[in-house]
Amino acid sequence: MPAKLFSPLRLRGLDLANRIVVAPMCQYSADDGSMTDWHLMHLGQYAVSGAGLVFVEATGVEAAGRITPGCTGLYSDANEAAMRRIVQFYRDYGNARVGVQLAHAGRKASCETPWRGRAPIAGDDPRSWEVFAPSARAYDDASATPTALDRDGLARIKQAFVDAGQRALRIGFDTIEVHCAHGYLLHEFLSPLSNGREDDYGGSLENRLRFPLEVFEAVRAVCPEDFPVGVRTSATDWVDGGWDIEGTVAFAQALAERGCDYIDVSSGGNSPDQQMITGPGYQTSFAAEVRQGSGLTTIAVGEITDPRQADTIIASGQADMVALARGMLYDPRWPWHAAAALGEVAPFPPQYQRAHSSLKGEPIPADTPTAKN
Repeated sequence: MPAKLFSPLRLRGLDLANRIVVAPMCQYSADDGSMTDWHLMHLGQYAVSGAGLVFVEATGVEAAGRITPGCTGLYSDANEAAMRRIVQFYRDYGNARVGVQLAHAGRKASCETPWRGRAPIAGDDPRSWEVFAPSARAYDDASATPTALDRDGLARIKQAFVDAGQRALRIGFDTIEVHCAHGYLLHEFLSPLSNGREDDYGGSLENRLRFPLEVFEAVRAVCPEDFPVGVRTSATDWVDGGWDIEGTVAFAQALAERGCDYIDVSSGGNSPDQQMITGPGYQTSFAAEVRQGSGLTTIAVGEITDPRQADTIIASGQADMVALARGMLYDPRWPWHAAAALGEVAPFPPQYQRAHSSLKGEPIPADTPTAKN
């Protein structure tokens, strides 16, 4: 029986060769939000990895929306030009589709890179900046108290998502994913742990959904009809009284009503008190519940490392796609190896065909850039 993992999938007008997704992975290597040669190397290897879809890392829609000073942004012409170079590489040499994850770090912004300890940057450090959130609730005792967003602030950030979305369209991305996970701004609105507002953006579930849904609708509205727009969400805070799977299903249902094309189901990130239980495929049950409850095309992520495990997730209806992050860092050719294990074929560049007997398939047309010489 053919492996479901390598069956094609269509999202609006976008055709994917298979169900393997390279998840967004922050590299903390940008220059004032602009991608560098590191990103060309990092993302370029996934362009020819055999994956169906590759996501660019969480990309700040404004400078204050970056996690660290080294994080990628899409808020300036310079950012746009640097990112266009990456997408052009995919067009010229890649066999994967490429999307961008638009994000705002909220109260988790203005931090050091992981190899500098991730600590919040001190307020008197010239590299720091003001952080914003739904409410004046710090992430932890070491973090600065964020500025609670007023109506003008909400309007500014919504417009920043729209502006970044329009830049993404000009660059030529194949899809946009709106980041509503991992304790960043839009997740902060969803969770009662971080949202203590008393206006119509806080309190009830309906109110806490309001701003993330408004942002999604605004981005969806500027995209062409055949262009897919999705969302990444955390299914649970892993904290009693926090954001949970029931709220996530309600959020997914509301997104489906507004034209969302897929939902990428992760978890956690909004509280240092989280009690996360991890293990192979530990989040796939969340993806299955969201898929069943909303009908949305669903991506599962989280310690998915074995090809048969990945294929079973698709074949059993737990999700429609699987995303790998750390697994792809460790093995950028994972889709080739998965295809070999499952008796399937993953896309590959002709320059690499002699690497292994499992790299086989239809001849690539002579006018394809990867084969034109």
